[in-house]
Amino acid sequence: MIQTLRNAWKIEELRRKILFTLVIILLYRIGNAIPVPYVNVELLQNYFQSMANTVLGLYNVMSGGAFSQATIFALSIQPYINASIIIQLLCIAIPALERLSKDEGEEGRKKIASITRYATVGIGLLMGFAYYMLMRNYGLLQTEAQGNILAAIVIILTFTSGSALIMWLGEQITEHGIGNGISIILFASIVSRLPNSIIQTIGNVASGSLPWWVAVLMYLGALAIIVLIVYVNDAERRIPVQYAKRVVGNKMYGGQSTFLPMKVNMSGVMPIIFASSIATLPATIAGLAGASQDSWVNTWFGNNSIPYAIVYFLLIIFFAYFYSTIQFNPVEVANNLKKNGGYIPGFRPGKPTSAFIQKVLNKITLFGALYLGVIAIVPILIAHFSNTAALTGLSIGGTSIMIAVGVALETIRALEAQMLMRNYKGFLS
Repeated sequence: MIQTLRNAWKIEELRRKILFTLVIILLYRIGNAIPVPYVNVELLQNYFQSMANTVLGLYNVMSGGAFSQATIFALSIQPYINASIIIQLLCIAIPALERLSKDEGEEGRKKIASITRYATVGIGLLMGFAYYMLMRNYGLLQTEAQGNILAAIVIILTFTSGSALIMWLGEQITEHGIGNGISIILFASIVSRLPNSIIQTIGNVASGSLPWWVAVLMYLGALAIIVLIVYVNDAERRIPVQYAKRVVGNKMYGGQSTFLPMKVNMSGVMPIIFASSIATLPATIAGLAGASQDSWVNTWFGNNSIPYAIVYFLLIIFFAYFYSTIQFNPVEVANNLKKNGGYIPGFRPGKPTSAFIQKVLNKITLFGALYLGVIAIVPILIAHFSNTAALTGLSIGGTSIMIAVGVALETIRALEAQMLMRNYKGFLS
């Protein structure tokens, strides 16, 4: 990885792209430090400490801590992620959108991207309004802002504008930087919390609130998760495919052997994000309703409890199957193979081929779901059996590590591809 970055830095064009990406990340981090007007930040942070076990804690991690400080980038890329997921699901449910995404090529993809932008602004308005109502109902605004319509408009529009600006910054990284703009911004948000997390852990060990062996186990577990993620990230099941020979004019085509790759973790981190949002709903509703930290809801559904871990694990498996079904259609793949004269040895083209592909898909999806579930619940089990409050919020540690490592691997692959392309250009010239 370090060698790849060094080689990329030696190429002037890639060096400019890397510097451009770093400048955009710097602007993003500056925006994360500018608070929205009329908000009592101290009261807000105290409130978020009591809500760390809820979906609000997940949003805070994804925003790099900006959500708990009500900065202009507090909503981070959540509106864009939600809009992308909704549009992706609608492309399957609505035939007109499906034709745009599949049949109209680049022009259709541009229209889908434009629809996603408008949806991002709309979701940003809804989330900004919900966040404002949360702060108003719990007295987290400054005194002069309570019941002030102008203050409400300023706060909501600032949140919405911040989410739209982050979307634009991500697009600039994709177009003029090293690519994967939205993913890189999410990576920067997660990694920015790492120094504070290490300092807090050392402080907890020094004060005696966290046993030293638990801290060591935490970091060893993090290293093991990183190794597992790197190993599984590129793992795939290769189904052999044979293409029949055919004569067109005076030439013979086909006859070659290839394979159909199916990634083990086809759905990425999305099942964890969906499962986290749903599994934390009871604790979130209880917190918004004013329930105490010792209430039965927080005891049973706090993010370091065994019932929560079980529900979380089952939801991850469910969403892994759901997302793989959306992304991969065995019938469509079998039909495409049949049209191009391809077949899987031992299976007739058509329904037998699609049935075999579906069987393989079910097996690798199960393995991928179990892999995601283990990554997600191991930190929860550590937090539960260590029986210490110093590990509050650790249950989303596996998710954060998975996102960060996945983005890092994608970025390195993108840089290697760009360097390879330039090496070929130099050879041909």
